Amino acid sequence: MNPISILLLGLAMSTDAFAAALGKGAAMAKPTFLQALRVGLIFGVVEAITPVIGWLIGSAASKFVEQWDHWIAFVLLGALGLHMIWKALHDTDEDEAGAADNKHGNIVTLALTGLATSIDAMAVGVGLAFVQVPIFLVAGVIGACTFVMVTIGVMAGRALGAVIGRRAELVGGVILILVGAAILYEHLSGAAGG
Repeated sequence: MNPISILLLGLAMSTDAFAAALGKGAAMAKPTFLQALRVGLIFGVVEAITPVIGWLIGSAASKFVEQWDHWIAFVLLGALGLHMIWKALHDTDEDEAGAADNKHGNIVTLALTGLATSIDAMAVGVGLAFVQVPIFLVAGVIGACTFVMVTIGVMAGRALGAVIGRRAELVGGVILILVGAAILYEHLSGAAGG
């Protein structure tokens, strides 16, 4: 994976958390920058850990599917991207209501919300185990992107609300599909050249 693909993957993985942060920011009366940083840090750490867990799970299975690894990564990333697009196009009022109910945002609740929005990052980690990637760099980029996006999302949430959140998820889904296609293309063009 090239650096641009890694950055795009990080941004795509942060869109779920960004959408949740918009809801969180909308639920808070007037979020301060320190509150936004705290929420961003919790989400970022959780989002950085989950792809490593997925990568470890995928690495254990990679010996058995080495011949099909690029196709597995493509299908997983494509399916996740399609799922994100589907979620963005369908009403998710229950997610926004859940974010609105949690006005105080204790650490456990924030971590659980972060985990819920990072399940896709774990699945991406599984897919990345089948291709040669520096997983700790990828996980760090995902965590950093999530930290920044969630911090911005909390601060912007009051003004922007859920409209931007759905669009962010839609863009994130398209990016995931493109990253999966890029992995497939890199592998197939490398195999054709070699």
